[in-house]
Amino acid sequence: MLDIRNIHALSEFQRNTKYYVQQLQETHKPLVLTVNGEAALVVQDAESYQQLLDELELIRSVLAIKQSQEEFAAGKDRDAREALQELRAK
Repeated sequence: MLDIRNIHALSEFQRNTKYYVQQLQETHKPLVLTVNGEAALVVQDAESYQQLLDELELIRSVLAIKQSQEEFAAGKDRDAREALQELRAK
């Protein structure tokens, strides 16, 4: 969740980049940067970004497994050898 206290103008970020980078690394909370008063960018530290990507990958994997289980339960399963032979033929 974004903290409304972490919304800053892009020009302010540019003037005080060192300060904001330090803040990002300490708090691991993203900053929203605005251009002409409108949210334009979200900036976060690399560690938090990687964690977000890892969590997204895990969620996608869980959803794919769940979908496979549902398809199997619905009788949509296929013999692996036959499916691989079809793929090789294509």
